[in-house]
Amino acid sequence: MPERTSERIFVAVAWPYANGPLHLGHIAGCYLSADIFARYHRMKGNEVLMVSGSDTHGTPITIRADQEGITPKEVVERYHAMFLESWQQLGISFDLFTSTQTENHERVVHDVFNSLHEQGYIYTDNMLLAYCSQCDRYLPDRYVEGTCPHCQNTRARGDQCDACGRTLDPQELVGPRCAICGTTPEFRESEHFFLKLSAFEQPLLEWVEKQDHWRNNVKNFTRQFLRDGLKDRAISRDLSWGVSIPIEGYDSKKIYVWFEAVIGYLSAAVEWAEKTGGNWEDFWKDPGTKSYYFIGKDNIPFHSIIWPAIIMAYGKGLNLPYDVPANEFLSLENQKFSTSQNWAVWLPDYLAKYDPDPLRYLLSINMPESGDSDFSWSEFVRRNNEELVATYGNLVNRVLSFTFRNFDGKVPGVQSLDEVDEGLLRTARETMDSVSDSLYNCRFKAAVTQAFGLAQEANRYLDTKAPWKSIKEDRDLAGSSLTVAMQAINCLKTILYPFMPFSSQKVHEFLGFDGPVEDGVWEFDSCVDGIKAGAGLRQPSPLYTKLDPVIIEEEVERLGIGTSGE
Repeated sequence: MPERTSERIFVAVAWPYANGPLHLGHIAGCYLSADIFARYHRMKGNEVLMVSGSDTHGTPITIRADQEGITPKEVVERYHAMFLESWQQLGISFDLFTSTQTENHERVVHDVFNSLHEQGYIYTDNMLLAYCSQCDRYLPDRYVEGTCPHCQNTRARGDQCDACGRTLDPQELVGPRCAICGTTPEFRESEHFFLKLSAFEQPLLEWVEKQDHWRNNVKNFTRQFLRDGLKDRAISRDLSWGVSIPIEGYDSKKIYVWFEAVIGYLSAAVEWAEKTGGNWEDFWKDPGTKSYYFIGKDNIPFHSIIWPAIIMAYGKGLNLPYDVPANEFLSLENQKFSTSQNWAVWLPDYLAKYDPDPLRYLLSINMPESGDSDFSWSEFVRRNNEELVATYGNLVNRVLSFTFRNFDGKVPGVQSLDEVDEGLLRTARETMDSVSDSLYNCRFKAAVTQAFGLAQEANRYLDTKAPWKSIKEDRDLAGSSLTVAMQAINCLKTILYPFMPFSSQKVHEFLGFDGPVEDGVWEFDSCVDGIKAGAGLRQPSPLYTKLDPVIIEEEVERLGIGTSGE
């Protein structure tokens, strides 16, 4: 694969609602793939800015506050802190994880709103809004449920039907009901602000048709959505919690969360620049910058249609998304995640008991890129024990332990290479190239599979060379074999770093290196030349912990029990 010159990469990641803890479905949906992608590009020497933040507005926050008898601000602060801790423990390497609660965010949202309003892309009109007399509140679209008029899904929400993917208005639902109490809402007329989406139907269609690098599911969904026709959408609601409308006379209304939250990608870059002295315009106005939006498939239209329409309307030279690599859904033990029924593996619960890298590995090798996938505890234990412990961990441990013990804790060096040695190193070079190509093109499952192919090949090489036997007759030959194996391991440490950064840091240190593993470069010659004859090694220890299969039954029994993983 030809070497690429340095690039600038903007990694935009979906904003989680700050009304509950994260679960594995969220991680598989977008956060892990975004982190793998960002870590890869940083190691390739590219300039990366990865941002996201807590989505702090909307009725889900106020409902949680009402349930607990606290303020929305207290809810937001609790879960924002929980998110930050989870990212740190799981190794999700945001350059900035902020929130929609900042003054900076409100200022940027107001600027975009005013610009679109002045150009006529935002206008006022009357609309019918669902009001629940039992709850005594206007209901946000997602809190109105009913039957989808298009596909007859009986659990459609007022903003979108997850079964067919269409965006909806609550009054379109058949048999609407309040999702909180089940009461049939009444529809009251109210004046609101609308985004003139219809003006961008043709420009968006022309733009989408050119995106040949998009995943098929994203492009096909977006194209069909546009061909069905775009309707103008209300961007304000009768709420007390949210970003204010920057026009006098609308104090009882707020900007609707779906409109202001996507502007967070821009406001986060501005905040990052203010905090670091960086230049946000490099990531937003340089046409050479590529912006990737990592989201779940239920958010595709907001990132492939609505946000691009807002960018087009705003103008000012902002880049449209380069790619929207949306993942499909992850199920749990062949059932859909259900937070209300506690059918979930909550990330804080997982991290309290298990290491982060085995989860990162399993969700990578089983990532729902082109179709839904499933997490099961039996698969988690099997892959941990058979692939991490027995394949990769065993490779690292037996090479480094044997070398440390028999060569005074130093790299023996290579006396000469035979065909078998050259074959392993050739495989390592080819694997570095193929993994790089897969990651560059957002093919994460393929990349980690290719990487583990090298681990398997290195194990076969060791079995062939058997340095524990050859050392008895030819110490130099055994030392050469072990050094070649360490060169392959150094390549593996590099290509597995985006997936399992904690393990790679350990291997990095076992091999005698100081500093962070990510300070290295993604380059075969550098990985091979870094293993120098006479260089000191460190005493290795097991990379991974073998798991007792008894935890499978224990964890499955725990599902559906408890409150919400807090």
